[in-house]
Amino acid sequence: MSASNENNENTASGASGTPAFTHDASNAPGKVISLGEVAVNLIMGVNTIPQPGGFSYAENAGTGIGGSFSTLQASARMGVRTEHAGIIGNGPWAAMIRKAFDDEGIVHTGQDRLDEDSGLRVLLSDGGPRKTLIAKFGAEAHGTFDSFDEISPESNDVLHISGNTLTNRTASAVFAFMRREDEHWSDYGGFDENGNPRGHRYTIVINPSGAVIGHVNEQLIETLVLDRPIWTCNKREARAVALRLGIPITDPEPVMVNGSTEATMPELIEGLGEVLKAPVIIRTGAGGAWLWEPDYAGSSEGSITHLPGYATKATHTQSAGGCHTGVLCAMLARGADLEEAVEVANAASSIAVSRSDTITGEPSCPTLLEAKLLIAQQMELARE
Repeated sequence: MSASNENNENTASGASGTPAFTHDASNAPGKVISLGEVAVNLIMGVNTIPQPGGFSYAENAGTGIGGSFSTLQASARMGVRTEHAGIIGNGPWAAMIRKAFDDEGIVHTGQDRLDEDSGLRVLLSDGGPRKTLIAKFGAEAHGTFDSFDEISPESNDVLHISGNTLTNRTASAVFAFMRREDEHWSDYGGFDENGNPRGHRYTIVINPSGAVIGHVNEQLIETLVLDRPIWTCNKREARAVALRLGIPITDPEPVMVNGSTEATMPELIEGLGEVLKAPVIIRTGAGGAWLWEPDYAGSSEGSITHLPGYATKATHTQSAGGCHTGVLCAMLARGADLEEAVEVANAASSIAVSRSDTITGEPSCPTLLEAKLLIAQQMELARE
């Protein structure tokens, strides 16, 4: 995987052709802490997905760091101190992860397991919209209830929780962490007349995975919902969350004459917002993102805003959702309001998909300066 360091002000070309950066997080009031799992990806572009006992030819192959790494990387590239509070193992895969963290300025503050390596995931792509995934879980997925006991977010921090941490053994650590933090709700503003928490002194951002949300423990789902985090997901994930929570939505999703599915977005995001009673962001790729914000903390009434995307020529074959989530978290840690954070995340994601790795197809998140320049250029064009 290409090594890169980053600065939110200056960009230079590294020896490998990958942008090299250094970053300064001193001007961000908060930091980003992620409980997400990180593993090594082996990505292979095959002519066809083989049947059992069959054979396929891989035209290209490459390794990268997967799981929540793209979120961590994007956050660090916004010039915000970024900490990985998940678990890293001991072995060749873990060594690759630690090297990538060092290159990006990501600080590992979580547990280190000496008894096993971190996980490996094989991704097979035949050029279609979906990938075939084979996962070998490692240390990242084998946490215990006390794995996050040393994690203590402070005021202005942003805590990131990923769906990939909610369905294996490490989910017990997430549950224990959230319940421990719930004991301090009185320190953060107490409860309202309905018994709901007024909010933590720090911000929680969760990006669920549509593939696994149906398998998350009921108590853990309830705890997450009651904590009123910011929910950010793509359309598929949003529909999966709605189905899990019993929210009535139009199903199957209708497709307009022009191929668009945007007509049902207000129904989907409003339905989620009314039940979750917390901010909801739904990413729609080139279409930008939809945002639902409650009128006040814990309210089932709120407003919908559509934040357009930025036109770009995409070269990626992997999702830019991690980039969007990481930039969102970083901007919130910088003190931006939610709408501004989503706007910058939209811009950064559009740049990311235009400069993907030629082998792995992974989008490369830009710097904060690059994202802001794109926003300024679009505003200038709108005035003309």
